[in-house]
Amino acid sequence: MSDSNSFDVIVVGAGFAGVYMIYKLREAGLKAVVIEAGSDVGGTWYWNRYPGARCDVHSMEYCYSFSKELQQEWTWHERFPKQSEILRYIRHVADRFDLRRDIRFDTRVTSQYFDADTARWTVKTDTGETLAAQFVVMATGCLSTARIPDIAGLDSFKGAIYHTGRWPHDPVDFKGKRVGVIGTGSSGIQVIPCIAEEADHLTVFQRTPHYSLPAGNFRFSDDYIAEWKAHYPERSASARTTRVGVLHEYSNALALETPEDARRQELERRWAKGGNNFMYAYNDTLTKPEANRIVADFVREKIAGLVDDPKTAAKLMPKDFPIGTKRVCIDTNYYATYNRENVDLVDLRAEPIQEIVPEGIRTTAATYPLDILVFATGFDAMTGTLLAMDIRTSTGTTLRDAWADGPKTYLGLSVAGLPNMFVITGPISPSVFSNVVLSIEHDVEWITGCISTLRARGIRTIDATREAQDAWVAHGAELAEGTLFDQADSWYIGANIPGKPRVFMPYLGGVDVYQSKCRDVAENSYRGFTLGASDTVAVTA
Repeated sequence: MSDSNSFDVIVVGAGFAGVYMIYKLREAGLKAVVIEAGSDVGGTWYWNRYPGARCDVHSMEYCYSFSKELQQEWTWHERFPKQSEILRYIRHVADRFDLRRDIRFDTRVTSQYFDADTARWTVKTDTGETLAAQFVVMATGCLSTARIPDIAGLDSFKGAIYHTGRWPHDPVDFKGKRVGVIGTGSSGIQVIPCIAEEADHLTVFQRTPHYSLPAGNFRFSDDYIAEWKAHYPERSASARTTRVGVLHEYSNALALETPEDARRQELERRWAKGGNNFMYAYNDTLTKPEANRIVADFVREKIAGLVDDPKTAAKLMPKDFPIGTKRVCIDTNYYATYNRENVDLVDLRAEPIQEIVPEGIRTTAATYPLDILVFATGFDAMTGTLLAMDIRTSTGTTLRDAWADGPKTYLGLSVAGLPNMFVITGPISPSVFSNVVLSIEHDVEWITGCISTLRARGIRTIDATREAQDAWVAHGAELAEGTLFDQADSWYIGANIPGKPRVFMPYLGGVDVYQSKCRDVAENSYRGFTLGASDTVAVTA
């Protein structure tokens, strides 16, 4: 193999994780390359460019903290930034630190093979390249494999079809069009108001209503920006000591022990403030059914007040799962959109889709003529992108077999039996239950420190032990068992993918606790990993 295709580390994915990973590896003096399927950096924010796409984390927190100079020179403009602004930011980072020269765009990894004798990975791509490295780092993201449900007749539709997770780079013109949107999760709730403002008519096909909170978005004043920039370092450090890596108002108060008037006042205050801060008013919301009902009833009451037609309002109210057990969305004018004359809501539980026909969608009750069909149907979350690749070893271990009954990891960073492979924000890490950029920074720094330590000590391989992995999986499951999450068919447990094992995938112990545990493992000679010495004699740390 040519020297140009031989590396210390191969990174897969050039979103926030891959961009920071290549920066840290270069800083550590390692020869590395990033393989990216897209034509530019950005990851989620490269692909999800649909109208209305925004982040639900405060922009001043949804950014890197590793460079004080970067924090000071970049200026965010809104509380919850648009996709376009986030993409400009990560492009700026790539350019500022000259990272593109180590990224191969328009290239998708098809397979990865670890040879136990040489202790190296061979990575093959859809461009016909073969690359090799001692380590591979999967920076593929948690929400990166878009899902279109298997609906009869899809190929017969004569109009245009789009998925929010694979939106075209050029704007889509909805003017004068009859548009159908399937899906009312986070991306649907964001895109629906925007399409409604432009389309001649919009029909929303809803199977499951979701809880959505007002964003309360606003543009920053100069004074607000200056105040944040003056306190960036301490706020970034403080965020790492919180439950989800965001500077919310965390409360230890219990809804069931708070007087009704005080409870109402607090929920109203947080609703007015906007954003996910609302969900941290009470510490028993996700553990006590009655506490959850109190918070859910408050949101349902708000929906009733925002939607003029009582029947439509009733359809939009979630009633069969606790609030917070599916992703809670934040929106701008979502519920008010259903007051528009050019918007209709179809309840797919009352009239399921029978098939897609050339002229539109046929349900059990009617045929809805459409010119454009938009799928806002989400992703094969957490595992889909990894399992799409053929990842295996010379000893017979494959990732597909290892995860046949659901994902298993140690610390969310490593998979037993797949040596020298790391995963950033993998299953059973805080990932989607955290400020993901903050979690990415932690994981990248932990991985870089691990690789640097191994190379300094002449250690060829690192592999999680089965015992440590089993204990971590059991720990993650135990945390979930004490909550209401099992009462919802969410993508957190893979319920949106037919045949996917139902396993709760995020880590619920909190960002602060998780990072402490990872630090403890590293400080104790990578306890729970088997380290292969340079003479290939295995030693257990």
